[in-house]
This record gives sequence, structure tokens and C-alpha cells, in this order.
Amino acid sequence: MRVDPATFEPPYARDGDPWNFATSPYELERYATTMELVGRGHRRGFEPGCSVGVLTAQLAAVCDEVVAVDPSPSAIATARRRVDAFDHVGLSVGALPEWWPAGSFDLVVLSELGYYWDRVELAELVRRTADLLSSPGRLVAVHWLGHSDDHLLHGSEVHEVLGEVLGPPDDERRHEQFVAAVWHR
Repeated sequence: MRVDPATFEPPYARDGDPWNFATSPYELERYATTMELVGRGHRRGFEPGCSVGVLTAQLAAVCDEVVAVDPSPSAIATARRRVDAFDHVGLSVGALPEWWPAGSFDLVVLSELGYYWDRVELAELVRRTADLLSSPGRLVAVHWLGHSDDHLLHGSEVHEVLGEVLGPPDDERRHEQFVAAVWHR
């Protein structure tokens, strides 16, 4: 079971950045921690659930190519404007797992995404995502530790599932509001 991807379009259509991804102190701290774990010098990065492209633009600075997807056409339109200067960023409208990227990646970033599936479907999604990783490769996951009625899992449960599928993370950062972790292949 997963949250219906169509539920994301109305908030983005009403307000281009309904969760203040570009300006909230929480988001800015989350991006900084994410980018610490991401590192530099990636050939090809994949960001599912890219929203309005704030993190996508940051990934473009450390990747030769970025492939990003979101189920909301309005979010993707905003992201396109944000990453317009980067010709090495590809954006698509789609929802995982129906939409799936081609090829392999040395970086996958699962940011604020995992709680929209139940444990069984999330585990399958993590397995498929891990199969996208080249060697060497890096999977970074970052999730909020708060409660939301539209989440099927809490952020800590998402990271439990990640650990069950991928093993213990190589580095984990726990903040008051979020958990961030990286696995290397």
C-alpha cells in the first residue's frame, strides 16, 4: 500500500512551494546534512520525489548528471524553473514504482519519501533502488521524525526498513527533527 501520488498535485497547484522547501530553517538544515552525506564527484545521481527542485539544484553542483522525478506536474514545473541553468538535469513527472529510471547511478537520494509506502512495499522499493546503484555507489536517505496524517510510516520506521534491506548504515546523523543516513556499495 502507498499514498495515492495524485494527492500531491493539489497543494502544489495552489501554492508553488506548499511546504516551504526553499525557505524553512528545517529544510535548509536537512539539505545541508544531506549534502554532507552526498559528498562530491558523482557521475550520475537519482532523486525520486524531487518536489520543487531545491535539493535537485544542489545535487546538480556535485553530479555530472541528475535524473529527478515527482508525481506532481506543478512541482516539476517549479523545479524546471529552478534548475533551468543546468543542462545536465533531467526532470520527469511520474510516481515510483511505475515510473522507473534507466541505467545505473552512483548516487541515489531518498529524501522525505519513504513514509508514503507501507513496510512491505517500501522494502521492495528499497531493494529495487539499491539495484540501481553502481559500484562504488552511495544511497542517502533523510526523513522527518514528526507525525503527519498522510504518512503511512514514521521516519524512524522508514530507516528501520532501510536497515533491514541494506544492513546498518555506514554513517547516520540523528537530529532533533530528522534522521539522515548513507549506505555505500
